[in-house]
Amino acid sequence: MKRTISIATVASFAALFASAFAQNHDHAKAAATPSATTTPAAPMADGEVRRVDKDGGKITLKHGEIKSLDMPAMTMVFNVKEKSMLEKIQVGDKVKFAAISEAGKYVVTDLQVTK
Repeated sequence: MKRTISIATVASFAALFASAFAQNHDHAKAAATPSATTTPAAPMADGEVRRVDKDGGKITLKHGEIKSLDMPAMTMVFNVKEKSMLEKIQVGDKVKFAAISEAGKYVVTDLQVTK
């Protein structure tokens, strides 16, 4: 039995291949573009430092609402992205900070004293 492939089938495969190639090409181009791979900065929230654990890389903040995390105002412990962020922070400092949820933990990614 002889099988033949219709022109419509070949055209469908060609269109599918072209579409997949275009998507992969656009994806590779986006990955090579720094602005496309940069995660937008989390909005800053207001807080007051209640405790600093430099060795553990943690900070306790009494903070206002954090809209990006859908979190109401409260006092809680955050991990910090880099322990060096805690070097100039003292209990009682008023701060602005950005936090994200990462692997089930809340992590401060930016921390600035506002005084």
